[in-house]
Amino acid sequence: MFQLPEYRKPDFTEKRFTDAPDAAWEAVTVKGVAPENYHSTSMYPEYFKINGNWVLARESRMDSSVVICGEDQVKVVENRNLEVGDRVIVGRTENGEEGIYLHSTGFETPGEEGEDQFSFRQGRSRETSYARDYDRLFELLKYEREHGNIVWVMGPAFSFDADARRAMQAMIENGYVDGLMAGNALATHDLEGAMFHTALGQDIYTQKSQPGGHYNHLDVINRVRRSGSIPQFIEDYQIDNGIMYGCVKEKVPFVLTGSIRDDGPLPEVIGNAYDGQTAMRNMVKKATTVICLATMLHTIATGNMTPSYFVREDGSVRPVFLYTVDADEFVVNKLLDRGSLSATTIVTNVQDFIMIVARGLGVL
Repeated sequence: MFQLPEYRKPDFTEKRFTDAPDAAWEAVTVKGVAPENYHSTSMYPEYFKINGNWVLARESRMDSSVVICGEDQVKVVENRNLEVGDRVIVGRTENGEEGIYLHSTGFETPGEEGEDQFSFRQGRSRETSYARDYDRLFELLKYEREHGNIVWVMGPAFSFDADARRAMQAMIENGYVDGLMAGNALATHDLEGAMFHTALGQDIYTQKSQPGGHYNHLDVINRVRRSGSIPQFIEDYQIDNGIMYGCVKEKVPFVLTGSIRDDGPLPEVIGNAYDGQTAMRNMVKKATTVICLATMLHTIATGNMTPSYFVREDGSVRPVFLYTVDADEFVVNKLLDRGSLSATTIVTNVQDFIMIVARGLGVL
């Protein structure tokens, strides 16, 4: 039975905390530019002493500034989004002496401190055994379906395999997907699979190239653009299968962000990189489990904006779980230093991965 790790907040009655000064701040004078010596956030829970009280930053992310709001609140803001007059916390130490405290051991059980704090820094490879990881993931997803928010970050490899598309659709329809983030290619080739049973002109089951099939994805893009949106295209052409169909049918939100190499793109694709990053972060803010699959660029971007913790409405704190899955060892090892509770990496073919997960959860 899955048990969510309990968060242990710092004991702020300790002398080092009571004697600590309030965090210093400086006002922004140039829009989008932080003051010198600004404090940059991590993925861990961070507390800031404001008017004598230690305040936890909610909805955090890496590599951003901390802005004081009102009398006793803070928010984490990307430097590009800073406004003139924002009160930005300054200070580069994290042990309380400047009113800034980074709490990296909040989810460790007593006696674990200092033991394998970054246990995932050891490399993982195709030879690593993942049986226990899969079993834990099954239990986690069952828990999160009832109590959390599961966001999937997906590369186009899913859309090239008939079984993978079917498995992901089943995951969506059975409540294991609360949000989807991808690029133009995943959505394009998934819709191509639904309309033509091909991806880049190859049959998604037999992998045989079809006559004139290199036009298929371009025709799909053109027709979606004529319809005006993915949901309208699905209605206009009576699409009845696939990942995007599942999202539309089950009202699962999705964020599609573009790249310099995109065909089309589809109408929902966000072409501006920073608008896309903002849309992704707005989805990640709600997430309690994030699973990144076969997309290095989106995985790294998501990892940078995903904190290791989530603050509930009642103020209680729980961990955020991050999985990264790819056939390339380099890709999964990019995020290995996020801490033992928040990051799990699996080196495997993502089509096989999603089939194992769907069967393990009993949705296939």
